[in-house]
Amino acid sequence: MSDIMKIAIGLLIPLAGTTLGASMIFFLKGEMNPKVQKALLGFASGVMIAASIWSLLIPAIDMTTEQGGIIWLPCSVGFLLGVGFLLLLDTIIPHLHMDSETPEGRKSSFNKLLMLVLAVTLHNLPEGMAVGVVFAQFSLSNATLSAAGAFALSIGIAIQNFPEGAIISMPLLGTGISKRKAFSYGFLSGIVEPIGAILTLILTSLITPILPYILSFAAGAMIYVVIEELIPEAQSGTHSNVGTIGAAIGFTLMMILDIALG
Repeated sequence: MSDIMKIAIGLLIPLAGTTLGASMIFFLKGEMNPKVQKALLGFASGVMIAASIWSLLIPAIDMTTEQGGIIWLPCSVGFLLGVGFLLLLDTIIPHLHMDSETPEGRKSSFNKLLMLVLAVTLHNLPEGMAVGVVFAQFSLSNATLSAAGAFALSIGIAIQNFPEGAIISMPLLGTGISKRKAFSYGFLSGIVEPIGAILTLILTSLITPILPYILSFAAGAMIYVVIEELIPEAQSGTHSNVGTIGAAIGFTLMMILDIALG
């Protein structure tokens, strides 16, 4: 299989996870059990934290070491820029989180459905960037990252996208739309991942020296989502321990994938 084909498949794997998760709306009846939802949100948090460390920050540090630069500079600057970028988007784009009635971002006339979808889209953007940048690293002739290592991140994000797809689509039924439309919105929210991945891949391929910064940038953006959205939702109300257990399982699974395949 050619490298181009491997990259194309790798960029689409996370979207497949979201799509399969969103399709659960046709098989599940009623609302998702709160305990299950907390466990899945915790699981997603664990996967994203582990991916940020093993698939993004550590490779960024290794690349900087090979290039002979200041080892701590790209990872620190890129990480903080990633956090700042998501903070900016979170501030200016109108959106609504699943368990909230108060919109965030700039005031707008958007309806609840659109703001729910925008919230999920903001969540998925850094995941797409992360996949794009690891496959950009793989595509370089002198890259130390193997195809298996790149696919480890892509598969890990797809695994956590599966429950997220269901978590996204189920609440949309509460807005009065059909299951088919709820599935469509869940699917469309995941489209931002391959789009973000392609744009990041192109940018990184054109300006190779900034790769450590982009790797760290994606890590910062993912950690922002975890701290700002996933962990608070997983720990809200009672039975928060299931969210913690889910995070531990997700972190361990992603760590195993990265170490075994990387």
